[in-house]
Amino acid sequence: MSMKWTSVLLLIQMSCYFRSGGCGKVLVWPAEYSHWLNMKAILNELVQRGHEVTVLTSSASILVDPSISSSIKFEVYPTSLTKDDFENVFGKLVDTWMYDLPKYSFCFQILDTKKWDQFYSEILGRPTTFSETMGKAEMWLIRTYWDFEFPRPFLPNVDFVGGLHCKPAKDLPKEMEDFVQSSGENGVVVFSLGSMVSDLTEERVNVIASALAQIPQKVLWKFNGKKPHTLGPNTRLYKWIPQNDLLGHPKTKAFITHGGTNGIYEAIYHGIPMVGIPLFVDQPDNIARIVTKGVALRVDFNTMSSTDLLNALKTVINDPIYKENAVKLSRIHHDQLVKPLDRAVFWIEFVMRHKGAKHLRAAVHDLTWFQYHSLDVIGFLLACVATVIFTITKCCLFCFQKFAKTRKKGKRE
Repeated sequence: MSMKWTSVLLLIQMSCYFRSGGCGKVLVWPAEYSHWLNMKAILNELVQRGHEVTVLTSSASILVDPSISSSIKFEVYPTSLTKDDFENVFGKLVDTWMYDLPKYSFCFQILDTKKWDQFYSEILGRPTTFSETMGKAEMWLIRTYWDFEFPRPFLPNVDFVGGLHCKPAKDLPKEMEDFVQSSGENGVVVFSLGSMVSDLTEERVNVIASALAQIPQKVLWKFNGKKPHTLGPNTRLYKWIPQNDLLGHPKTKAFITHGGTNGIYEAIYHGIPMVGIPLFVDQPDNIARIVTKGVALRVDFNTMSSTDLLNALKTVINDPIYKENAVKLSRIHHDQLVKPLDRAVFWIEFVMRHKGAKHLRAAVHDLTWFQYHSLDVIGFLLACVATVIFTITKCCLFCFQKFAKTRKKGKRE
């Protein structure tokens, strides 16, 4: 989907048995970047509830750091790449997605199912497919919620836990707080293109900086590249920003985002309108949704001018409808009987307690390929139609022959 199956939160495999006290063991093979941030929130909660959590990670992992003191156990497997090599490879891939590939070609470029089919078959020692393996998941936890999604039917083993990482804002570092307070009544704009994008082309950077220099608000821009020559005095560059805390600050007026799920949900959580600059993967789809909800405007990264970005910013800041819609979504997000993080942990523990959740899985996963495509039903219906046609034809022929014999007999007499 862009329906977020790429954004499926949990690729968790659990050894579903218990020790005394009802606590279980959880084995996790996490993805990188924002997916790990969501996963870590869940794992920390599981540890607090007494579960034994083990994370399987590579020696070249970018964000998963086994050296940090934690109650989570880490099993590190060696790879031929170093962390720097992995970051360089990922950086080149991101550049390709941003500048060379169509925005919606991600799934076809990154997901070569034939290779995955071969990999799973070799590991399991029997012919299988990527789809078959994914279909065995007992529970799907999706990183969105109905404040962001549109109504449609889902199976009972699917739950939406978007925003599980969001928390109330904490105090900012003193230097950053002083800069924010210096904005006065105009407030501040927060700008981040996520953790995967560390640098941009000089031309694009200067286009963005030129637009930011023309607004009365102060700007906090998460950027790790060369300082643009069009940077205005109202804009400060940071290699890292406490994004959630900034979005929860009362002086924040708008959020310029690439459309990552984590950033969007932090903005929804705090009721902040957005300007979307989608880059790749699910981001164009994410931005399209919040534009439809009336909380954001979109500009195209590769074709936008300084004027385009400036006008979008002025609109979402000065037109009260965007703030009103953002606050409305925020109220919907907060008005949940059970918090997203608690629901995610509940379902994981549910699967562990019952050693699976097969009663929630659709039978479609167990159908053969001809049953899945209803070929057996089609074949049966065709056979019925053929039988009826054959019977009617035979009856007609029989009646015709009887009628012909009667006429011949009448003529003879």
